[in-house]
Amino acid sequence: MTSPDHPTAPAWSHVEEFLRAHEADRIPHPGGTLLAHLTRVAARLADWGTDSAVQTAGLCHAAYGTDGFDGALLALDERATLVELLGDRAEAIVYLYASCGRAAVYPRLGRDEAPLFHDRFTGEDHTPPEEDLRAFLAITAANELDVFIHNAELAARYGAGLYELVSRSRTLLPPLAWKDWQDWHHRQSSST
Repeated sequence: MTSPDHPTAPAWSHVEEFLRAHEADRIPHPGGTLLAHLTRVAARLADWGTDSAVQTAGLCHAAYGTDGFDGALLALDERATLVELLGDRAEAIVYLYASCGRAAVYPRLGRDEAPLFHDRFTGEDHTPPEEDLRAFLAITAANELDVFIHNAELAARYGAGLYELVSRSRTLLPPLAWKDWQDWHHRQSSST
């Protein structure tokens, strides 16, 4: 695996500077700080062979907060700042990830051919293109796996449900993502 402290994408140094300027290196998160978590997620996405926009979005996936993490680094009216830093596609993936109303969306993933997404910011529903759905699922899988690896309590509480979501969505994930989840699940099963 790529070193979590030194991702390979050269543009990441500017993104990391931005994240530090917004105190991501001071926000507690399972496994250390939010910045450490974001860096590990991006590195895992690189290891899984996702494209650079997905990796960069993974590095900033919590910029607007998420349905599971309230702390936003930027307000939604500052999206242009992230577009300038990351580019249109990566920022759009960050927004899709952050805007996901998980209670409405997660039950549809891997069940509906074209799942309807509920935007928790606008209240609107939409169906993302498959490329965006794949990016969303890759970031979801990398994010949750990192959280579970670093927090046994959250893994015990939410691991089975997320494993089931990843399992039923695996055809849309990078193959190495499904393998990492299977390995994690096997270790969890063996330790209980």
